[in-house]
Amino acid sequence: MIHPPQTERAVGAVIGSAVGDALGAPFEFGPEGAFSARFPRPGHGGEMCGGGGWDPGEATDDTQMAVLVAESLLERGGLDPADVFHRFRRWAAAGPKDIGLQTEAVLTGGDPWDTAATRHFQVSQRAAGNGALMRAAPSAVYFARHGRAATLDAARRLSALTHGDAAAWEGTAVLHELVRVALAGGDPLGAVPEALAALHPDHRERYAVVLDPGWHPDRATEFNGAVWPCLGSAVWALRTTGSYEEAVRAAVDLGGDTDTVGAVTGALAGAVYGIGAVPERWRGPLHVPLPGSGGRVLRAPELAELARRLVTAP
Repeated sequence: MIHPPQTERAVGAVIGSAVGDALGAPFEFGPEGAFSARFPRPGHGGEMCGGGGWDPGEATDDTQMAVLVAESLLERGGLDPADVFHRFRRWAAAGPKDIGLQTEAVLTGGDPWDTAATRHFQVSQRAAGNGALMRAAPSAVYFARHGRAATLDAARRLSALTHGDAAAWEGTAVLHELVRVALAGGDPLGAVPEALAALHPDHRERYAVVLDPGWHPDRATEFNGAVWPCLGSAVWALRTTGSYEEAVRAAVDLGGDTDTVGAVTGALAGAVYGIGAVPERWRGPLHVPLPGSGGRVLRAPELAELARRLVTAP
C-alpha cells in the first residue's frame, strides 16, 4: 500500500482510536458477532448506533482519559505524571458515565499520585486490566519521534499511574512501539519480535503467545478486558484484515470488552492506514464529553487538531 504522510497517520491513530471506542461501546459485554449481525452489509451506515447508555457516536472513558493525557503532555511540555494523575482524579470525581472499577479505586482512594496504584495492587493483587492500554493513542503519537527507548519508558510510566501490575505497563509499551513504527511508515506486524525483545523477561512469554501470527482470540485464556488478550486481539484484527474499517469491524465482532478492543485496534489501524481510511460516516457523529472540564465536548476536528499538535510539539 501507499503510506499516507506521517501527520495523517498520527491523526488516524488518535481519531481511529476514538472511533473504535464509540463504535464498540454499544456492544460491550455482548456476544461474538453481534456487530455484523446488526450491520451485515459494510458501508451502508447506521453503525454509530448508540445504546447501552451511550448516544450515537459518543466515546467512553477510553477516549476521555486519552484526551486528558494528550492535553497534559501539550500543556506541560512533556510527561508530568503528577499532572496527569490530577486530571484523572478530577475527571473521576465528576462522575463519568463509565470508569473501570480498578481505575476508580486508584483515583478515588485518596493516596498520592506516586503510590496510589502500587498500594491498590498490594491489596487487590489484580491490576492487569486494559485500562492503561485503552488511553495510549495520544501518548504513542507524542513520544514516537523520541525513539524506542523513550516511548517504552513513557508508556510504562503512564500505565503505572493507575495500574500497579507491570503486565499492564508492558502491554502499553508494546502498543506505543507498534504505533511508533507505523507512524514512521514501517510495518508494525514485522516489528513485533523486536518489541517483544524489549519487554521485561517476566512478561515476555505471555505477550509472545498472544502476538504470535498463529494466535486467534478464541484461544484467549482470559476475558479480553485483561491487557494481554486485548492487545493480542487488536494485533490479530490488524493482521487478518486489509483496511481500517475491516480491522475495527473484526475487533468489535469479537464481543466482550468491545469499546476498548475497538479503541486499541483503531489506534493501530489508524496509524497504518491514516485518517483518510477512517470512514466519514463514523467520524461525523463522534464526540467526546469531558466530565470535570466545564462541559467541553470534543469532536473529530478538535481531535485532529490535538493530534497535529502532538506531532509538532517542541
